[in-house]
Amino acid sequence: MPIKALLFDLDGVIVDTAIFHYQAWRRMANSLGFDITEEFNEQLKGISRTESLDIILAHGGLVLSDEKKAELAAQKNEWYLELVSQMTPANILPGVTDFFAQVKAAGLKTALGSVSKNARLILERIGMLDDFDAIIDGTKISRGKPDPEVFLKGAAETKAQPDECVVFEDAVAGIEAAKRGGMLAVGIGEPAVLTWADLVVGSLADLTLDEVLTLAPTHR
Repeated sequence: MPIKALLFDLDGVIVDTAIFHYQAWRRMANSLGFDITEEFNEQLKGISRTESLDIILAHGGLVLSDEKKAELAAQKNEWYLELVSQMTPANILPGVTDFFAQVKAAGLKTALGSVSKNARLILERIGMLDDFDAIIDGTKISRGKPDPEVFLKGAAETKAQPDECVVFEDAVAGIEAAKRGGMLAVGIGEPAVLTWADLVVGSLADLTLDEVLTLAPTHR
């Protein structure tokens, strides 16, 4: 099948807000009397806020009520948004603008597939809200990655079948979600980590649209 739609994760692919997440989560952990490292924060990539909070609390040896957890999640998000609100187009990762220009010239559909509930805000801040034909974020899904829901909804909104889609992801959970959804996957990161991906590059600056299209047999 020819490729009709390209689906992009947000964090680590279009922008890098991992440091903002880390700073906010660490501030929350510190307020509870323990600490988390940047290395620990890596395992929170690509999963929901609620799941991330559970992992952090388990790390700190804490068991809290649902009410308290909701309060903490809201506080963390408030701290995170303070940092995100300062973002500008300068925060767009290398190669993204040029790659999207190639995609637009080729007439392919694009969708965002992010578990973040702040995706629209981030896209507004970096000036890329109009670069996507569909935006699937944490407000539109009930299951986080590695469940394929976010990407299947993206495919549906771009009127493409799963095998007509390519997903761009930097997280293991995201690559798994793409593959479980029957899609091709391009990993942004390390080949030794993103082992399920059909192709792995360091960033979109290291990739051309033609290279992506050759992943589909009918484009070869």
